[in-house]
Amino acid sequence: MESVILYFFCFAWIAFLSATVRYATQMFQQNSYRNERYNRWLKQSGEWHSRANLLAVVGAVVTLFTQHWVVLVLLGLWMMVIAVAEFSIEYKIKLAYTMRVKRLLLTRYLLVALVMVGANYLDDRFVIPLLLLMTLDYWVILANAINRPLEKGITRWYYNDAKRRLRSMPHLKIIGITGSFGKTSTKHFLYRILSERYNVLMTPGNFNTTLGVVRTVREHLKPHHEVFIVEMGAKQRGDIKEICDLVCPEMGIITSVGEMHLETFGSVENVARTKFELIDALPEGGVGVVNIDSEAAYRYLKSNNIKALTYGIENTEAEYRATNIAYSATETTFALSHGGRVDEGYATHILGRGNILNITAALAIAEHLGVSVDACRRAVRQIEQVEHRLSMRSSGGITILDDAYNSNPTGARMALEVLHDFATEGKKYVVTPGFVEMGAKQYDNNRLFGSDIAHANPDGVFVVNEVNREAITTGLSEGGYDSAKVATVASFQEAMATLQPQLKAGDVVLYENDLPDSFK
Repeated sequence: MESVILYFFCFAWIAFLSATVRYATQMFQQNSYRNERYNRWLKQSGEWHSRANLLAVVGAVVTLFTQHWVVLVLLGLWMMVIAVAEFSIEYKIKLAYTMRVKRLLLTRYLLVALVMVGANYLDDRFVIPLLLLMTLDYWVILANAINRPLEKGITRWYYNDAKRRLRSMPHLKIIGITGSFGKTSTKHFLYRILSERYNVLMTPGNFNTTLGVVRTVREHLKPHHEVFIVEMGAKQRGDIKEICDLVCPEMGIITSVGEMHLETFGSVENVARTKFELIDALPEGGVGVVNIDSEAAYRYLKSNNIKALTYGIENTEAEYRATNIAYSATETTFALSHGGRVDEGYATHILGRGNILNITAALAIAEHLGVSVDACRRAVRQIEQVEHRLSMRSSGGITILDDAYNSNPTGARMALEVLHDFATEGKKYVVTPGFVEMGAKQYDNNRLFGSDIAHANPDGVFVVNEVNREAITTGLSEGGYDSAKVATVASFQEAMATLQPQLKAGDVVLYENDLPDSFK
């Protein structure tokens, strides 16, 4: 009987360990493999006292004093319940089993093995408490610290190999794009326009970190490429400079400076300083293009006397300016004003003033690379929507405005403008969790966002997740929005399960931002 119970406990512990290790590694990956970010997430999300961690600590304390078969059965059953629940969850962002993750998992399980070996030399009553404590989420931090020298060595080798490949192509034109928002859309638009004349490569998806750029160079860059467009993301000072040191861009676009990642940057001034590392890296004669509709970018440009071309819609000082913007049911038309002339006849089916702004940046670079106006017009007309960035799709007469990858107040305001002006006889809905990683300004920004939603006056609002629930609902109330039209839900899936039965042909739904599984 006792041996059967012990076997059951061991089986339950293995299942529990596997579930907790996978989840901890998945969240660690979503926190960029950075110990400080993961540790901060554990505290802010409340995961430090999650059911799994609580079970490990309580179980360890209880079994330290008694390992009666009843206790082992109850702990085993509890571990099985949590393990089954964990393995049954469908996460939005699954764990990617990269080589780095595989090395991390190997080290993590080696630590377990070492503890088990060491437990043989201890009193028997310490074995089970130690095994339970080995399931805590914090062990991934130690595993990462152990692997750090190896990871640095591997990263350095890949980095140097990518740099060697770039040096072997001295005639390759390299264009960097960075900004708090708008950089991915601008990258896609520029790629399409420059493809009228050049063989172009761009960093795919969200490959906007140094390692993402390194991987793009090593796996995708070929001798026949003439232009390489590099999206550059940043979460702390020096991130843009690190990518620039690798690729050495000769042209660069700054799409915006905003209140993103303030938890790590500390201030908008630091965000601006980091984004402008791209302009600082350009060689003599290089071309920098800056959006001066972004007030923080405009201030930084002026206060530091930085030489760069400017673009915009609202700011009349912009050297490249989209004007005469007109909307119809099928397209948006505009003109490009620059250098004392106005190029008419631009048309696109891409939605939103923000995207016209992004196209304007691409057209500024295209002119400097000799793409004709006719070719630019043709390319702009053929530009396809970028998925999850205010893209539009219809199903059964229901229109979805998908802005799920937007996570900034300015872009959200533009998306709400599109929703407000959208011609339909049906109802309009907003589904959103708000914005994150804004430090001390997160609450106020989400409260103002709630007020903006109220002014757009949709027929229903679904506030997803808990992280910004209070701020958004407060803003909605301050904007005079009817609280009876507001639903607070735990997940996007719950929102759609509630909304789907209500939708009818002609209705419009705006998805404004989506959060990874690390946010509750």
